[in-house]
Amino acid sequence: MKNNIKILLVEDDVNLGFIVKDNLEEKGYTVTHCTNGLDAEREIYNQIFNIYVFDVMLPKKDGFTLATELREKGDTTPIIFLTAKEMQEDKIKGLSIGADDYMTKPFNFEELVLRIDAILRRTLQSDFTSKIHTIGQFEFDVDNLTLVINQETRNLTKKEAALLEQLILNVNLPVKRETLLNKIWKDNSYFAGRSMDVYITKLRKYLSDDPNVEIQNMHGVGFKLVIKSTTK
Repeated sequence: MKNNIKILLVEDDVNLGFIVKDNLEEKGYTVTHCTNGLDAEREIYNQIFNIYVFDVMLPKKDGFTLATELREKGDTTPIIFLTAKEMQEDKIKGLSIGADDYMTKPFNFEELVLRIDAILRRTLQSDFTSKIHTIGQFEFDVDNLTLVINQETRNLTKKEAALLEQLILNVNLPVKRETLLNKIWKDNSYFAGRSMDVYITKLRKYLSDDPNVEIQNMHGVGFKLVIKSTTK
C-alpha cells in the first residue's frame, strides 16, 4: 500500500516542495521534505526510504553530488531527478550517476506519480535486489541468503539477511534501532526490539570468523557495522 511507501523529496523551492509533498501525501505516500543536500543526507542516515526525488541545484550539497555519494556507498534506493536543468548533457549525467529517471520542470504531477509507481513496481517486486556484497573476508549473497568465508557457507534466514544488508548499506555509519525495526520487522515494539537483539547476536557470531568485521552497539542510537582497514 502507498502509505507504507516513504519518499524523500529534496527541493529548495519551499513553495514547490510544499505543493509536491502535499499532493504526494494525498496519493497516500509518506513524504519527508528537505530543502538542501546536507539535511537530506542526515535524513537518509536516520531512516530508510523507498525512493528519492532530488532537485539538482540545491544549496549546501547539489543533487548530482548527493546521488553520486549515495551510489558510491552502495545505496541502491531509486532516484528520480526533478529539475530545471533541461540540457541533454545534464540528463545524461544524471542517468550515468545511477538515477532511475530524470524529469524537467515544469512537470505534470500525474506523470510524476506514474513514474514513481512504475519504478516502485519494479524495485519492490522482491524484498532483495540481486547483488553480492564483500564484507571483509566474507562474501554475502543477498539473493541466495548465504554468507561465505574460506569456502565455508552459512545459510541465513530472510530476517538475518535483511538485517545484515541494511547494516552493509550504511557500513561504518550508525543505523537507528527504530529504522531497522520499521524496515524489517514492521514493528517498533519492545518485543520486536528484543527479537532484533537476538538476530544481532547471531550475526555477530557468524561474523566473528573475521576479526576485522564487527557489529558495534551505539548507545542510545542503534548499531554500526565496522569493517576495519587491514592496511598499515
